[in-house]
Amino acid sequence: MSDRRDADTAAVVKGAQTIDLQEEGSPGVLLLHGFGDTPQTLSRLAQRLHKAGYGVLAPLLPGHGRTLRDFKQSRAEEWINAARSALLEMRERNSAVSVVGLSMGGALAVLLAAEIRDISSLILIAPYVGMPRLLRLAAATHWLWGGFAGEISARSPLSIHDPIEREKNLAYGSVTGRGLFELSKVMRRAKKVLPRVTAPTLIVQSREDPRVAPEVAEFALAELGAKEKRLVWTEGAGHIITVDYGRERVFSEVEKWLRAHNSHGATAGAK
Repeated sequence: MSDRRDADTAAVVKGAQTIDLQEEGSPGVLLLHGFGDTPQTLSRLAQRLHKAGYGVLAPLLPGHGRTLRDFKQSRAEEWINAARSALLEMRERNSAVSVVGLSMGGALAVLLAAEIRDISSLILIAPYVGMPRLLRLAAATHWLWGGFAGEISARSPLSIHDPIEREKNLAYGSVTGRGLFELSKVMRRAKKVLPRVTAPTLIVQSREDPRVAPEVAEFALAELGAKEKRLVWTEGAGHIITVDYGRERVFSEVEKWLRAHNSHGATAGAK
């Protein structure tokens, strides 16, 4: 069932809705999904953290999990504002809040951490803070070619190596020139503010990621202003490593980082 905060709930694809596992006063974790995707990619992680005693919120971003028309009309500023609103909501309900972002959600998480400085910790999973040169060029010139090119396939079997999980994925699988441009806006803004991020930050990255190159993760680590930061590499998975092979290792690293940097402390095995 779609969350009450999902605009036009009747249009939300089954399984794509906001995940809200919050409890008043508990330490909270905000989960942010990627470009064209949905909270479905974070559902296993959400359940894992909730069982560990955390209140979890994974909002469905504007234009996502609905129709391609909705997606084409959504803009970077809407995604940023929605992420910010979710964080502010959590700060009212939870004793402390950490932010976890996947892909573009990682870029959004960087923007939040640079702006709101009292988050407990930051975790960036395959953060989209760098775009390949050809895609940057395509995004910058979208006004030249986007109108006649229409929707372009964005699917890659290498994004999720596990065929069962790949089949379950609810991503649109298509993008427009304008969509690339909006994604590049989020990426550029996040890249610029990395030095302003002071929260303890963990980056989890697959060496086989077809969308975020290893050097992007290394650049992010070097640029982060946080005194405490760490980059963890995973193997055998693609880009969406929260559903792919080896995801339990990802979940374990996330949970360890949260516990190490949550001053209020979640209760182990609380549920």
